[in-house]
Amino acid sequence: MSKVSTPPAGTGELCPECGAPLVIRSGPHGPFMGCSRYPACQFIRSLKLQADGHVVKVLEGQLCPQCQSTLVLRQGRYGMFIGCRNYPVCTHTEVIDRPDDTQINCPQCQTGRLLQRKSRYGKVFYSCERYPDCQFTLNHKPVAGECPHCHYPLLFEKKTARGIRRFCASKSCGKPVTAEEIDTNE
Repeated sequence: MSKVSTPPAGTGELCPECGAPLVIRSGPHGPFMGCSRYPACQFIRSLKLQADGHVVKVLEGQLCPQCQSTLVLRQGRYGMFIGCRNYPVCTHTEVIDRPDDTQINCPQCQTGRLLQRKSRYGKVFYSCERYPDCQFTLNHKPVAGECPHCHYPLLFEKKTARGIRRFCASKSCGKPVTAEEIDTNE
């Protein structure tokens, strides 16, 4: 049985480098447009949608501190951010949502503070501000206090069927802590 290949589909566009017609081809990273004179002409252009960083709104009156161009509100893969209108020439960006500082010291490194962050899926978690040097993370709201069982210096709050309860943040302990146990420690 012989394999029949179909010729690449023409697009009607001309190659900006050599003037030959562009054709749609398929590669390991998806479809792309390439010059019909390949390999003599190496021009290619991706056909994937450029969803990362598309402009949502122009912020009139706000100027980029690097190139003095207008700033724009963009939607990226990890949420909204402010960036320069001259991207990719100017790569200035600003974060809209600053992480919340909990004023609780990191129990692992003892020097950093825990910050509230969001994953790319929108889930809230808490991590050390010294990341990547300290990789402590917690999926529940941290609470200052000491575990009466193992003396770990951090607790966390969790919603359960009995209401909001506190637990030891140590992975090796994880025992529930009652309000009476916290009062007797202080």
